[in-house]
Amino acid sequence: MAREKAVRIGCYSAFWGDSVSSAEQLVALEGKNLDYLVADYLAEVTMGLLARHRKSGGESKKASRAGPGGYVGDFITFVWKRLVEDIVANGTKVITNAGGLDPLALKEAIETIAEENGITNLVVAAVTGDDLHDRAEEMNAKGELVPFNYITGNKDEVDRFPGEDKKRLSLNAYLGAVPIAEALDAGATIVVTGRVVDSALVLGPLLHEFKWNPLKDWDQMAGASLAGHIIECGCHTTGGNFTDWELSANSPHGGWANMGFPVVECHPNGEFVVTKPAETGGLVSVGTVVEQLVYEVLDPGSYILPDVILDLRNVKVTQAGKDRVLVTGAKGRPPTPYLKCSGIYVDGYKITADLWIGGVDARRKALAVGDAVIKRGRKNLERFGIDDYTAVRVEALGSESTYGPHSTALDAREVCCRITAVHPEKHALLLLAVELAPSATGNAPGITGGGAGRPHPSPNMTHYSILAPKTAVPAQLTIGRGDKQIQKTVPFVGPTDAKNEYPPAIPSAPLPSANANEETVLVPLIRIALARSGDKGDTANVGVIARDPKFYPYINQQLTADSVKEYMGHLAQGKVAKYELPGIQAVNFVLTRSLGGGGLSSLNLDRQGKSYGQMLLSFKVKVPKGLLSNL
Repeated sequence: MAREKAVRIGCYSAFWGDSVSSAEQLVALEGKNLDYLVADYLAEVTMGLLARHRKSGGESKKASRAGPGGYVGDFITFVWKRLVEDIVANGTKVITNAGGLDPLALKEAIETIAEENGITNLVVAAVTGDDLHDRAEEMNAKGELVPFNYITGNKDEVDRFPGEDKKRLSLNAYLGAVPIAEALDAGATIVVTGRVVDSALVLGPLLHEFKWNPLKDWDQMAGASLAGHIIECGCHTTGGNFTDWELSANSPHGGWANMGFPVVECHPNGEFVVTKPAETGGLVSVGTVVEQLVYEVLDPGSYILPDVILDLRNVKVTQAGKDRVLVTGAKGRPPTPYLKCSGIYVDGYKITADLWIGGVDARRKALAVGDAVIKRGRKNLERFGIDDYTAVRVEALGSESTYGPHSTALDAREVCCRITAVHPEKHALLLLAVELAPSATGNAPGITGGGAGRPHPSPNMTHYSILAPKTAVPAQLTIGRGDKQIQKTVPFVGPTDAKNEYPPAIPSAPLPSANANEETVLVPLIRIALARSGDKGDTANVGVIARDPKFYPYINQQLTADSVKEYMGHLAQGKVAKYELPGIQAVNFVLTRSLGGGGLSSLNLDRQGKSYGQMLLSFKVKVPKGLLSNL
């Protein structure tokens, strides 16, 4: 029977490395009021780390927090061992992708600890089938792996399956929410997965609770998927990474030192309220929620998920009380026939070296030192008959190096000279590393340290995305244990349509009316807008939201694809596309080839575009002077 009252879901982890006290906060403060506790651990970078751990056979020389086979061991250490009794007593169900590359091993670890605590009736389920690593060659030979593009219709810039010369570590499909729902339908109270789309951790429980039809209830599934998107990054929606950061840092109950993790109260119609536990720091406001809404979004009219395509363009976000925000208006349509897949391969080795330099002309000295170190390293390569570096980069951190021509800190008197290089062979990079220390006596004045000492090369892991047909990637469910264990295949069923990749047309957002007599002023964008940016592979997005609807026409008029491309051209080496979200008075920009290869392999300081939104907020816009009177 379908549930009628709201389902309360709390998220305690945005990534592998989030606060180790967050799960305890939600369990202790929400208690029996929390129906589900969910956690997202798997970023693109995380899959690379787990893949390296798996490749080493779990016998890496460095201490690892990964479990055998490649699951996230922190779930066991900081959550399950400490909180198992409280979670079970509260009747809270747990959904997490901490299974990483081996959900079955995590399932077994959870069951073992439960038994050690005298809990014998716990039903744990594992969702597998996402790991395509061993099938990748065969699937590619059959033509089943299709290139992926970040801007719909952009055939010039696509990710492809890497060639045989690349050392492929992993390939995982983003599975959907239906297997999670079926596990809960079968009586599971703990569901662990490998790679699933982040929002499935919320959509799965809501499919189970509200008995939505996954073959036709598109708007409800779209709303639930948006709820998952809003909370999957944890404190991102409760004041973390927020443009108006002081409101969060100085908030009651400890501010940033006691940040509240998000809870969504989800209703049968797909609408939901975002909130957080009482007496925790941070805040839940329209601003914090809309910033997270645009985070890591490509085309907001086509947020393509395995179970539904989410249209964000006319979503409404309203304050419903203190630290309570209501989200409505999500629309959905049938998904495409494909699953996005995330792959990792090794492309040689990478090394990063730091030297701190102070004094007058610190930036110029840093760049000169970096250039000299690279040249000495190249001479060493010549002596040993080794080919040149694949790529090198020298930056003067502290001089706003990421800002390029917009830097206002060229005269900084304390900088870090960062030298990064890539080479197919590890020992070639060691011949660069040995040239770092001599700079202290043979190069610029004011060199005061070398970071953590002589650097060591590490594998240069590279991320790529690819598409695979849903018919080739059925999910596998393992529920329970012993003679009561259930194993079943969960294929994708229901309508799909590749044409749904293209969103239906909506009216264009407004532009300001012409008034030649109106006095205008030039102000930085941050005066009238909020912004947040994120990454998808080597592509960044920057969402810009008007602080007040009256500013939206001016933002929409002056922030164009061309003006953003010009302003961020030192970073955006590919195309720039603009999309409108009139429901929240926002525009979203997608910048391809803007991260130096992406989070794993980039040589840039900002490998994931996290500062790009803040950078764009320095862009100058012209607005009527009268509109600024209340700011």
